[in-house]
Amino acid sequence: MALGATAVVAVIGLTGCSSAVEIAPTPLASGDVCRSVADAWPATVGDRERRKVTDEEAGAAYGDPAIIARCGVPALGPTDSDCIEVDGMGWVAQKLSDGTRFTTFGRDPAIEVLIPADYAPEPLLLPAFTAAAEKLPKNSYRCR
Repeated sequence: MALGATAVVAVIGLTGCSSAVEIAPTPLASGDVCRSVADAWPATVGDRERRKVTDEEAGAAYGDPAIIARCGVPALGPTDSDCIEVDGMGWVAQKLSDGTRFTTFGRDPAIEVLIPADYAPEPLLLPAFTAAAEKLPKNSYRCR
């Protein structure tokens, strides 16, 4: 299964040579917390510029293939999955067929960042999302 299909994300053509990334909104994307996160999305991720998206409330995209960030995914509960800390932020990694899905851990709601395998090693791009993730309320879970 492709990264884009897993996240219900597709790139669609708009007028001329421009294109916007279509990002499916999460259940909590329109809440106050995610609105504050949207103001903190980074301008770049690594050397990848932010791209136009079809729904600014749904998230942010960077580079081609697109790195996708979405706020408002349900918070993760206790897990046996690998949890890494990057810049003091907990992230649970889930390997996909063509990249990795990272979900904040210890935050409610959570941010999901989908990073294509083209950008391996993927965790090196997570620091760009620390400021946005810090806008999320903490819960009682931490990486161990």
